[in-house]
Order: sequence, then C-alpha cells, then structure tokens
Amino acid sequence: MLWVPITLMASALQVARNATQSGLVDRIGTLGATQVRFLFGLPFAVLFLIAAALLVEPVPALNRAALGWVALGSVAQIGATALMLAAMRARGFAAATALIKTEPVMLALIGWAVLGDMLGPWQMAAIVTATLGTLLMTLDPGRRLVPGTVLLALAAGFLFGASAIGFRGAILALPEGSFVIRATTVLVASLAIQTLLLSLWLAVFDRAALTGAFAAWRPSLAAGFLGAAGTQCWFMGFALTAAANVRTLALVEILMARAISGRLFAERTTLREWAGMALIAVGVGALLMLAA
Repeated sequence: MLWVPITLMASALQVARNATQSGLVDRIGTLGATQVRFLFGLPFAVLFLIAAALLVEPVPALNRAALGWVALGSVAQIGATALMLAAMRARGFAAATALIKTEPVMLALIGWAVLGDMLGPWQMAAIVTATLGTLLMTLDPGRRLVPGTVLLALAAGFLFGASAIGFRGAILALPEGSFVIRATTVLVASLAIQTLLLSLWLAVFDRAALTGAFAAWRPSLAAGFLGAAGTQCWFMGFALTAAANVRTLALVEILMARAISGRLFAERTTLREWAGMALIAVGVGALLMLAA
C-alpha cells in the first residue's frame, strides 16, 4: 500500500504545479507554459536520478520496449497538458479540472486493453462512483457548458490516461531495478524527449514563447520543480499498482481543495457539493479496501 501516500503527495504537488503553470499562459502562451514543466523540470529530474543512483542502485539500461512506451507517454502528455491549459483558460480552472478528472474511467479501460491491468467489477464500480462524484461536485448546473471546451477537457483527460499507460508500460518494460530507480529513469527519459520536441517546435514556430519562459524564470523554475517532483511520485505509484488505482485516489485533491476554500474563504458548501464529496469518499474508500 506504499502507493497510497506516494499518490497523495503527487496529487498535492500537481495542484500547486497546475496553478503556477496556468498563471503563465497569459504571459507566454499555452505552448510556452506547457514547455515550462519539461524544460525547467529536466534538471531537477537529473538530480533525482543521480541521487537515486548513489543512494539506491545503478541506473537500468533503457531497452527498445521501454523507449517505445516512454515515447508514447511523452507525446501524449505534451498534447494533454496543452489541451488542459487551453481548457482552463476557456472554461475556468475548477471546471476544466473536473472534466479532465474523467481520466480514471478511460484509464481503467485503456490499461485493461493495452497492459492487461485487471480490474474487477467492484473496482470499476468504485472508479466510476468517484468520477461521478467529481463531476457532481465541481460542475455548476446553472452554467451552460460550451461544447468545444468540454471536448478540449475530455480530450485532455483521454491523453493523460494514454500517457499514464505509456509511462507504466515503460516502467514495467525495464528489465531490472527497484520501483524507485525504474520510475526515476523513465522520468528523465520522458522529460528529455518532451524538452527536445517542444524546444524544437517553439524555436521554429514561436520563439517568443521559448524566450519568454526564461524571462519569467522564477515561476517557470517553480513550475519545473513541482512538475518534476510530482511526476516522480506519479511514476513511483505506477510502478507499484495499476495506473487507474493511482489516478482514482488522486481525486481526493478535490476534497482537499474544497476543505481549504471553505476554511480560508468561508465558502458555503451546497447540497450538490456534499453529495459529490460523499460519492468521491465512497468510491476512493471502496477502492482502497479492494486494493488492500
């Protein structure tokens, strides 16, 4: 059950990174803000790998299968991050995050079809319950959904699911090593691929966004560190259990955010939100009981 505290840490880091990254969109554009988590995260990932190699064990060699999986995950994550930021800008941070959180259901189906991650009917029911709670809690029924933005968020959720499958596949394809060293190796490989691809694209098509990231180096550096640390935790979780389990547990971040906003800003919790939180709690609690 070590994946549980690791996932909770990943979730907290992701919330902080998303908020930092979203604030960069107006300054350097969607692709520029997308690039920040990779370009500024890579040096931190390399430091993590050096520390793991010195303290844990040698770095395993990347074979063809692992490289193929990590390339798939890397490209899918670039697309997912860009779509996520675009959806947040068009629809709002909270609503876009809620729609993207349909990812666990998609991820469970993709993981079963591609990696053979077997999830029983009760586990699937728990995942669906938590996801429905997320939608019920965070989507305002009085606000009209814009179809184009909904599609952006759902597509981001699908690509995040595909990227998780790619990264878990890469970790499982490595021939040897503990979950820590395998996760960190895949982290460095993925960030290297993503940094190269996006840097080449921006250098040719949007040089201002690339240079703008360095001009806004303080928030960019913060987003890079938070992104690298969060992804490190996600990958360690993927090494320990099915990716759908990890992403479903991560839905508790919505409960944390609501509790904080209620305490700090005295926001009133509606009956719909209470019902959504109850569904999330039931779904996540059932998943943990089944996984124990």
